[in-house]
Amino acid sequence: MSLRTDGRPSDISGAISAYQKSVNLSPRGDKELPSRLANVGSSFHRYFERTGDLSHIEEAIEAKRKAVKLIPQGSPDQYAILSNLGNSLRFRFGRAGELTDINEAIALQREARDLTPQGHANYPIMLNNLGLSLRCRFDRTGDLSDISEAIAGQQKAVGVTQPKHTEHPTFLNDLGVSLNCRFERTGELADISEAISVQQKAVDITAENHADLPSRLTNLGRSLSRRFERTGELPDIAEAISVQKRGIELTPTDHASLIVMFNDLGNSYTFSFERTRNISDINESIKAYKKVVDLTPEGHPDVPSQFANLGRSLSRRSEQTKDISGVSEAISVQQRALKLSPPGYSATPGIHSNLAFSFRRRFSWGKTDTDLGEAIFHYQAAATSPSGSPQVKLTAATAWARLLRRYYPHSPKTLHAFDVAIGLITLIAGLEQTVRSRYTQLQSTSGLALEAAAAAFTADRADKALEWLEQGRCHVWNQLNNLRTPLEDLQIRNGPLAQIIREVSKQLETAGSSRGQRDINMRISEKVTVEDEAHAHLKLAKRWNDLLGEARAIPGFDNFLKPIPCATLLENLPESGPVVVINLDEGRCDAIALLVGVGEPFHIHLPNFSVETASMYRADLNSQLESWHLRVREEEKSDGGRGIRSASIGGSGQIDLPVHRVLRGLWECVVKPILDALGISKAKNTPGEVLPRIWWCPTGPLSFLPLHAAGIYSHPNDAESTLDYVVSSYTPTVTAIIDRVKNCPAIDTKASGLFLTSQPSAPGASSIHGTTREVRTIFTKAKEHGVRALRLEGDEMSVDRCLESMLDFSSIHLACHGSQNAAEPLQSRFIFHRGSLQLGTILKSDLKNADLAFLSACQTSTGDEKISDEAVHLAAGMLAAGYRRVVATMWSIGDQPAQEVATDFYDFILAHRKGDSGATFDATLSAHALHHATQQLRHRLDNSEHSLLAWVPFVHFGY
Repeated sequence: MSLRTDGRPSDISGAISAYQKSVNLSPRGDKELPSRLANVGSSFHRYFERTGDLSHIEEAIEAKRKAVKLIPQGSPDQYAILSNLGNSLRFRFGRAGELTDINEAIALQREARDLTPQGHANYPIMLNNLGLSLRCRFDRTGDLSDISEAIAGQQKAVGVTQPKHTEHPTFLNDLGVSLNCRFERTGELADISEAISVQQKAVDITAENHADLPSRLTNLGRSLSRRFERTGELPDIAEAISVQKRGIELTPTDHASLIVMFNDLGNSYTFSFERTRNISDINESIKAYKKVVDLTPEGHPDVPSQFANLGRSLSRRSEQTKDISGVSEAISVQQRALKLSPPGYSATPGIHSNLAFSFRRRFSWGKTDTDLGEAIFHYQAAATSPSGSPQVKLTAATAWARLLRRYYPHSPKTLHAFDVAIGLITLIAGLEQTVRSRYTQLQSTSGLALEAAAAAFTADRADKALEWLEQGRCHVWNQLNNLRTPLEDLQIRNGPLAQIIREVSKQLETAGSSRGQRDINMRISEKVTVEDEAHAHLKLAKRWNDLLGEARAIPGFDNFLKPIPCATLLENLPESGPVVVINLDEGRCDAIALLVGVGEPFHIHLPNFSVETASMYRADLNSQLESWHLRVREEEKSDGGRGIRSASIGGSGQIDLPVHRVLRGLWECVVKPILDALGISKAKNTPGEVLPRIWWCPTGPLSFLPLHAAGIYSHPNDAESTLDYVVSSYTPTVTAIIDRVKNCPAIDTKASGLFLTSQPSAPGASSIHGTTREVRTIFTKAKEHGVRALRLEGDEMSVDRCLESMLDFSSIHLACHGSQNAAEPLQSRFIFHRGSLQLGTILKSDLKNADLAFLSACQTSTGDEKISDEAVHLAAGMLAAGYRRVVATMWSIGDQPAQEVATDFYDFILAHRKGDSGATFDATLSAHALHHATQQLRHRLDNSEHSLLAWVPFVHFGY
């Protein structure tokens, strides 16, 4: 039996006295003694919740431990007593911060869950209690597997509980808090939207006089506030402040939970101020944080972060009011927060970072070297802290590096700061490899590698610039590449370890391509399934990192799967031409040329090109593409509205039209200076002349511009272009091309051949009937040359049949629509009559003999401007899937020119077959073939804007 109280300290004290008396009167061996001890512990626990007095939770734990010791194994009450002891340990952890407490709590509550039959009425309580403890540990350690497991368990608790059950609102509330916690780490909007949804339900079904209503209001307000911080929707922050105030009004003035409530209210006012710049908001924020500081007992583990919050708001107010004394007050408060922080405190990097911001603000007004030095010191301390969130440390490292670059551009310390920042990007990319919000993470770091490279160029360190550009870009594909790294050397040294790494990498690759998407309207059972998959994936990722550590401990393997140093990048370059990486930063533009036999990167400064120019060119091209409706591959219209047609340039006053201007600017400011520096001269057009190849690896806005077609086309007498000098290919990274050079085994002659499909009328997509003629023409010519080939049209082909054919044939020609998903690159897909083939599905296949993928589909090499350095397009994805070379398009193509280029492309390859080729299909000359095919189309057209847009989009990727 338990005594009911209304939460008043006097009532709880009376309950404790009554329970202790019953314990004292219990005879030795009384079977009810464990339950009575548990009641004593629960009452002390409630007393602690009310007062915050640490001695009360100590008493609770002591009583519950005695109960656990006395309870017989297998007793019906065993699981409940174990779980309740875990609850008290969790509360002590929240107060004292000892990891041993939360670890023990989780162990006890896992045992309690496993002891409870799944159909038992208390099973959802066991799930929820475990979830609460896992969430607490996540708050301390940041281990995503903990919060994933917590959410999965709490969703199950909600799912198996009837809506009218008394604990249902508790489970909804606790699930919402966990979803909010994960959102704060990953930034995934689906999490915070679902958190608000379930927390609103919890509030709606909670009685007005219920003791838990204030805390549920506070939690709802916190989630609304966090969503506002992300989206900027003002109704969210207004509602957040309103419900948080209501929660405070309903709470007794001496209740310990007021500390958290006022802290959350302060946060909401701070977020509101940062959006509205309303001075009353920051004043209310400071008022709330001061209340928190006054209410918090000395020695509480949250005191440092509370002073830090107050200091941050004081600093923001001084920034608004231009009051230098205000920022000095902020610095004083933040310094106190730092002084109170214990070793290993997870909030320390954030405190250092905010203190650095304050010193920087004061420096901007007073210009004292001392303040600048303090700002640099604290940013560095935050960035290099052994504890804390990697994202917080990355933000600090970025600020540290940028500050040094601005004031000490030639200092070695600047390069060191960027080195730390790029290292943190790599670390986060590895930690987040299983997080569906990778897109958000990539957005937040986009461009940092380019800044770092620019700083390296300023310091005359082209080698370091190259390393950072490789390490800080294309994380999605780099991770997949790591999972597919050959393990021959490790196999020789430690065969069993190599085999385990091989197995885990395959599991990770498969899991990464199959994860489901969550939706707020999903049934709870579906959400549980998705969370279980995510949790399993996180465990795999953790196992992968442990295995890497084990491998790197072997002598000689300390750099196993670490970023590749410059010297190694120069070892396996293609012999047929240079690889040229072009870095474009706000301050400068530079190219690095990598050539066989040259032991260091060749630096080429490009002073006449800028980010502004690239952005203007991108806008000009977009405008022309919009005006010509070049967004989807379609068959020609009778009125020529979307077809390719010849048109005159116009009079001499009209020669500098947008597309001409873009291509001319790229030629004069980027491509021609690079070719001149490399000593590459214009072709003489003599019989048998073979142009050198070049691999372009552009960054930033340059990734969306056609370097391969740069040239002067509006003046016939002065006409020249990239095509007159080199055969162009693109590569997402240098690593992508050197891997092809290094690992290019012979294709099995049994698999060598060409598979073609046309999908002219896919559901929901525009008709492209020309794909049928295109594929039939190519297929007929291939057969005439004795090439092993297969053609499937429209409904003849299912997704499974396509995958089978990709395994059976080394080269594929997909004449269909394509759809790109920048946020989830592995869900980019090719659209067929009978379904869609996702890139993730292709990646699961072991395409050992993959050679050429000709993607005769729309916009297959178009990336995302928000994350331009990630190359999140189908062409790069097909390279990652194993294809050595890919033909793609930068924008949508007309149906007729697509057919012409494809036909001429295969004519070239078939005409250059060796006499002993048999039935095989060799795509080694694919870059030359595309060069030839686009030239043929170009010469059939004039140099009008629209004609240029017809042939320019065709691009070659890979070897």
